[in-house]
Amino acid sequence: MSEGAGEGANEPAALVADADGVRLVTFNRPDKLNAFDQELYDSVAAALTEAATDPDVSVAVLTGAGRAFSAGQDLGEMARLATPESRAEGGASGTGAAGGHGFVGLLAIVTTFPKPLLAAVNGLGVGLGLTLLPHCDIVLMAESARLKAPFVSLGVAPEAAGSYTLPATMGWQAAALALFTTDWIDAPTAVATGLALRTAADDKVLEETLLLARRIAAMPLVSLVETKQLMLAARNDSVRAARAREDEVFGRLTGAAANKDALESFLDRR
Repeated sequence: MSEGAGEGANEPAALVADADGVRLVTFNRPDKLNAFDQELYDSVAAALTEAATDPDVSVAVLTGAGRAFSAGQDLGEMARLATPESRAEGGASGTGAAGGHGFVGLLAIVTTFPKPLLAAVNGLGVGLGLTLLPHCDIVLMAESARLKAPFVSLGVAPEAAGSYTLPATMGWQAAALALFTTDWIDAPTAVATGLALRTAADDKVLEETLLLARRIAAMPLVSLVETKQLMLAARNDSVRAARAREDEVFGRLTGAAANKDALESFLDRR
């Protein structure tokens, strides 16, 4: 979770490039550490939704522009959504805008994406920049990259089914340590706990991820899709149940005293 919105009007929120059966989706708010605002949520969701049905795309890869993978939810926007008016309209449920946009729309496609989904974690990943990773099939991480789950320090709770996927991926104690302390997770620890497959040199992580993505894309698409669906079926119900529980708690905590104090402190420092 991180800073407020505001790029140049001509800059797309997400960059999309297709080659060799691979769609590369780059979060493109580098001056805000690729923090997710509504435009970035919707742009990434649209790129993945199109890739899901495009017969020329077999694999999708997520990465970030600049020095961050993603700093998570835009905290300036979160503070606006935490107003009483927005909460009354359901806008601060922890899932962004209603109606399949924002966080809801992105998670809907990420958690059900029917083809292999890879991530090249090129820099820091905070909040959603961490909880997205267990929904990716393979993650490569730059040697200097770090991850953080800041939810408790912000007076809220995990999102993106992180309360289920992090213990399932990392093991209970490693996940508890990350969630309860909000400590940084370095790249070797991310690999050791299953958040990433392996590390790569900072200037090679995207190149190596794309090389692996092209190897996978050379396989028969029908077999990739069927295999991915079998893998998802084993955990779909658990992910949906975790998200429902999290939405209720996140909505209750957003704008409450602890969250309000944390957001005000963040905005004051900024």
